[in-house]
Amino acid sequence: MTTGEVTAGTLLWEPAADARETTRIGHYLAWLERERGHSFPDYAALWEWSVTDLTGFWQSIWDYFAVVAHEQPTAVLGDATMPGATWFPGATLNYAENVLRMPGREDGDTVVLAYSQSREPVQLTARQLREEVRRVRAGLKARGVAKGDRVAAYAPNIPETYVLMLATASLGAIFSSCAPEFGARSVIDRWSQIEPKVLVATDGYRYGDKPIDRREEIGAIRAAIPSIEHVITIGYLHGGGDWHELGGDDPLTFEPVPFDHPLYVLYSSGTTGLPKPIVHGHGGILLEHLKILALHHDLGPADRFFWFTTTGWMMWNYLASGPAVGASIVLFDGNPGWPDLSALWDLVDTAGITYFGTSAPFLMACRKAGLTPGKRLKGVGSTGAPLPPEGYGWVYEAVGSELQLLSLSGGTDVCTGFVGGSPLQPVRAGVIACRALGARVEAFDGEGKPVIGELGELVITAPMPSMPVGFWNDADGSRYREAYFDVFPGVWRHGDWITIGEDGTCVITGRSDATLNRGGVRLGTAEFYSVVESLPEIADSLVVHLDKPGDPNGELLLFVVLTEGIALDDALRGRIARELRAALSPRHVPDAAYSVRAVPRTLSGKKLEVPVKRILTGTPVESAAAKGALANPESLTAFADLAHDRRVGNS
Repeated sequence: MTTGEVTAGTLLWEPAADARETTRIGHYLAWLERERGHSFPDYAALWEWSVTDLTGFWQSIWDYFAVVAHEQPTAVLGDATMPGATWFPGATLNYAENVLRMPGREDGDTVVLAYSQSREPVQLTARQLREEVRRVRAGLKARGVAKGDRVAAYAPNIPETYVLMLATASLGAIFSSCAPEFGARSVIDRWSQIEPKVLVATDGYRYGDKPIDRREEIGAIRAAIPSIEHVITIGYLHGGGDWHELGGDDPLTFEPVPFDHPLYVLYSSGTTGLPKPIVHGHGGILLEHLKILALHHDLGPADRFFWFTTTGWMMWNYLASGPAVGASIVLFDGNPGWPDLSALWDLVDTAGITYFGTSAPFLMACRKAGLTPGKRLKGVGSTGAPLPPEGYGWVYEAVGSELQLLSLSGGTDVCTGFVGGSPLQPVRAGVIACRALGARVEAFDGEGKPVIGELGELVITAPMPSMPVGFWNDADGSRYREAYFDVFPGVWRHGDWITIGEDGTCVITGRSDATLNRGGVRLGTAEFYSVVESLPEIADSLVVHLDKPGDPNGELLLFVVLTEGIALDDALRGRIARELRAALSPRHVPDAAYSVRAVPRTLSGKKLEVPVKRILTGTPVESAAAKGALANPESLTAFADLAHDRRVGNS
C-alpha cells in the first residue's frame, strides 16, 4: 500500500486479541469488575458509563490510581452546574507529590532524559529529580515564595524548567511559563496580568546552529513588571547564572491545597487582544492526566514518553505529568528540522523513546520530504491540527505498522484532549477513534440540538475536572462565561467543527470561527488544506472566506507557499481548482489564489486564519494580531499589502 492509496476510513491498525489482558485500560476494566461490580463489553459501553455516572467514574480514577491526599473529599461532584462545577470538595492534595511518587520506579531509575542543541544531554534519576525539586523549593522558600505566589519561567523545555514547576507546586505557589522565543511584549502581556514574585530565565538558547541571546528581553520584562522581586538566571547559552545558588536545608515536603487550588496559569494564543490567563487546579490536572496518559496512551513504568513541545504550549504540561503514571519523560529543546527532519526520529534510538508525540504539521512535513524513519514504537501521538488520511497512511507505511497512532484534539482550556484514541479502538485513516473517558463531547446544530453523522459545533455537555478553575483577575467569572458558555448556556462550546459517527468516531474539520461558508454550506478548513498541501508544488497554504454584500457565496481566497523554483501560474491555479473540485466540491474552488512567502502561525504552529481575515477586511495589522505571539510576524505584511491593493482596485 502506498500513502497515496489511503482514503478516509481505511483500517490501518487493530488492537491485539489480548489487549484487555496487556493494556492499562484492560487492567482498569478488570479492576472495575472486581472492585465495583461494573462489567463493560467494549470501549463504547465504558465511555457511556464514564459520562453518565460522573461520580462513579471519577471516584474510580481517584481510587484506581491511589491518589495521595492529605484530607479525603466529602463528595465527588458537589455541584455539576457549568460553569462553576465543584469537584472533590473537602479534599486536600498536592500535584507535585503525586508526580514525584513515580509509581513502579526505583530511586536509581532514569526518569528525565533531556536533549538540546545548546548543551550536552542531561539525565536525572528518580532520586536526583526529587533532590533537585527539594533544593529549588528551599531556594524559592528562602526568597519568600509561599502559597499563592506566582513564579514565572522564561525558559525552554529543559530539566530546570520542569524542576521549577514541581518545586513551585510543592509550595502551593502558582507556576507560569513562556518559551524564550516569545518576544518581550508577548511575555509582558501575559505576566503583567498575574504579577509574579520570582522570574527564572535563561540567558539565551540555540535554535539549530543559531545562538539567540535573551538578556535584553529579560531586562525589559523585569522593568515592565514591578511585582518581580527576584530574577534567577540559568546560564544556558553563555554559562554562569545563579540557578545553582538556589538551595537550603529544608526537607522535601508538600503543601496540602484544596482540589481546585491554582497549579499553573496557561494562556490562549493571544493572537488578538490580551491572552486569556487560564487557571488550572492541582486536582483537576492530576486526575485528568492520570486518566488520559495511562488509559488512553497506555503509558507506564516501561515507557519513555516524548512529545515535541515548547514551554509555551500546553503539551509541555501534558508531558510533565508522565512520571505520575510511572513513565520517564524525554525533553528536547531546539529546531526540530535541524540539520534536517530526521533529527527527532533519530532521538527515538538515542533516548530509547517508546511513545513519540508531535504535531500533525510535523508529520505532514516528514511525509512531504519523503522520510522513512522506520522505528519500533508503541505509539505515535499527533495533535495541534487535524491529521489528514494521507498523514495516517504515511505513519503506518514509513514509521511502523505495529504502533498505535493516536490523533488527539483538545485545548489549552482543558489542558488535555477530549477526543483521541484508546488501546481498545482500531485506527482508521483520517478518523479520531473515540471520545475520551469522562468527556461528554457532542455535536450541536445551530439550534443547540445534538446531531450524529452531521457537522456540528463541538460542545461538552457535562463538567470535566480539568476545566479551568477560572481566568485570573476575573472575579465575577464574566470573561470565563463569555469564552465558553455564551452561545449555549450551561454547555461548553469549544469553537471547533466536529462530526460524530454512529460508532463514536470523530472527525474535526477546523475552527468554527474560521468557517468557509459558501451559499449556506459550511466547509471546514482542515479538509481543504489536506487537498491543497498534497500537491508537490505547494509547501503550505491558508484559506479565508470573506463575505460580499449581495453575494451568498462570498469570496474564497487561497494563499499558497510554493516549493522552491515553482511559480503560481495559470496552469498551477487550474490544477489546484481541479483537485479541490474532484476531492471536495465545486464550492471549495477559490475565487482567487495568491502566492505568499509564509503562512502566519502562532508560536505553537497554528495557522492564523481569523487575523488574516480581519486584515483583509480592513483591520490594521497591529490590531488584528499580537505580533509577539507569532512565529513569523513579518508574514502579515503581505496580507496588509493585498488588503490595500484590493481597496485601491475597488475604489
